[in-house]
Amino acid sequence: QTDEVFLEAQIQNITTSPMFMEKVSLEPSMMYNVAELNTVDTAGKSESTFGARTYLQPMDTRQYLYCLKPKQEFAEKAGVIKGVTVIGKLDIVWKTNLGERGRLQTSQLQRMAPGYGDVRLSLETIPDTVNLEEPFDITCKITNCSSERTMDLVLEMCNTNSIHWCGVSGRQLGKLHPSSSLHLALTLLSSVQGLQSVSGLRLTDTFLKRTYEYDDIAQVCVVSSEVKQ
Repeated sequence: QTDEVFLEAQIQNITTSPMFMEKVSLEPSMMYNVAELNTVDTAGKSESTFGARTYLQPMDTRQYLYCLKPKQEFAEKAGVIKGVTVIGKLDIVWKTNLGERGRLQTSQLQRMAPGYGDVRLSLETIPDTVNLEEPFDITCKITNCSSERTMDLVLEMCNTNSIHWCGVSGRQLGKLHPSSSLHLALTLLSSVQGLQSVSGLRLTDTFLKRTYEYDDIAQVCVVSSEVKQ
């Protein structure tokens, strides 16, 4: 939903002697920025999650984690980033216990591109906890993922057993041009306590007479007003 890609790499020492891991990095493709998630902040200092020792014993395995985010100029173009499958390559440098140096650089790593369909609906803001039977607001982002077709959208809101939408269903949202987005503020309330799923949004493209259904968009914790206070 956020266009972020998380990459987990497992590296194993299959030799018979310890190995000093000098560098394990991910070189992202031109459309992404990368953040390494292999360190923790302790007392203002960044330390490796593997500790001070960077030796990998024979047959031991380490897991490295990276987060890739689309660069701003590509993130704004839903149709472009949707089709990107190349995310980058791993660069691994090590030394043996005799000081011999080795390096392995993978070929370009691929990801499975998500299928958003023609229209993508994502949640921008939602409260974590709300009061029972009291209205609360959410903000949705609707994106036309088509690269060439303008849509004319109508929004319908369908109540569920626990979620009730406030406002007029069948609202005209107007024309949405290719690869463009709009933000939509909606109000709803829950008649049931507990963890409730936000469901029941329907978008209809009047040009093609096609309806897109969105259920389980997010979850919200509903408590009585006495508990929340």
